[in-house]
Amino acid sequence: TMTINDEKNLADVHVRSGVYSSDTIFDYWHGYVATRLFSRNACFILKIDGSSIPELQEIGRRAFERKTMKKVYSPEDVWVQFQHGNSLFGNVIDWFRYGKPIEQLCKGLPLY
Repeated sequence: TMTINDEKNLADVHVRSGVYSSDTIFDYWHGYVATRLFSRNACFILKIDGSSIPELQEIGRRAFERKTMKKVYSPEDVWVQFQHGNSLFGNVIDWFRYGKPIEQLCKGLPLY
């Protein structure tokens, strides 16, 4: 499921798929994307790069297309590739940078 909040410049994506379940927040206000993978008990955060992550309106359009066309494959659906880091962020300054929605999603988890 996906929820888009235009006022806060947020997209919240929930994938419910058993062991592969995840939550992702696209926070355009702060400029970060965070994905919480429940099977790995970890959170991955990356800076939004306009060339590889679509704008908020584009995410909404793609979600609508996917919902209506169901089995359309697009290579544009692969937006990022994660490479793990080795630091655990817990600093208050980092949470100010990432914003409250990402803090609520990832606090207490290892961040990559």
